[in-house]
Amino acid sequence: MSDFIIHVAIMSGFYALLALSLNLQAGFGGLMNFGQIALFACGAYASALAFRFDLGVVSGFVLAMVAAGILGWAFASVGRNLQADYWGIVTLALAEVIRIVATNEDWLTGGAQGIGGIPPLYPGLDNQLRQIAILVTVALLVIAAGLLCRHLMGGRYGLAIKMMREEPQLAASLGYDTIAIKRQLTVIAALLAAVSGFLFARYVSFVGPEQIDSSETFLIWAMIVVGGLGNNAGAIVGAFLLQFTFAFIPFVKDWIGLPTEYVAAGRLFLTGGGLIAFIVWRQSGIVPERVGGGRYV
Repeated sequence: MSDFIIHVAIMSGFYALLALSLNLQAGFGGLMNFGQIALFACGAYASALAFRFDLGVVSGFVLAMVAAGILGWAFASVGRNLQADYWGIVTLALAEVIRIVATNEDWLTGGAQGIGGIPPLYPGLDNQLRQIAILVTVALLVIAAGLLCRHLMGGRYGLAIKMMREEPQLAASLGYDTIAIKRQLTVIAALLAAVSGFLFARYVSFVGPEQIDSSETFLIWAMIVVGGLGNNAGAIVGAFLLQFTFAFIPFVKDWIGLPTEYVAAGRLFLTGGGLIAFIVWRQSGIVPERVGGGRYV
């Protein structure tokens, strides 16, 4: 049972990094990124390609950062003059293009079969110690990412980002370059997502196109909406809450006596139901955004 809890905690950590990344864009910057999973894919596939072509771990990590940075810059550049909803549609379309390329370019990505056999993190350790080492690594990364996001939003730069979200024309009239801020914010968020993808590939030893389906983006959206949009702690709380809830669905299914196919349906129901319930009754989420000394409720 402890191995299972550690595994769920590790997966929650990967999603917490993705939630912090999306929260930086959507929660603080008001950038409706519906292609978040494509940034994760940059890290995951870079790790897999480095293994497949014998490039080494360091080269794979550099490739992940470069690919995610370019894609994040492209996201911001394509949508620099678009309204938030249209920009969201563009990011969703770009993410689907990347998934289709990953599915069909067998020579590079392994196609629908993906790339397996990726060496794990800490290969010199036995299974139990490796799990603990990975858990500690992921926990430290989540803390570091949370502190980075807090630092970014704590000063004048953070005020400019929030002003861009609330009153973009006012921010521009005060001399802020909103297009440059969007690019910087998206690139930083892309790097966080790529770190999650890179470590995920090394953890599960496999990368395939089904892992970068658009439904995963909406799962990350559900995490930050449930946890609290515009609050770093809320993003982490939402990621852990939903991941642990999903992990115990099979036990609930066995207890009730439902067929196995209800596990996937239960996950989708909780994702969609959680999104709708919090948007209708609790838009500020479990941990509301702090404004000055108070909170939005």
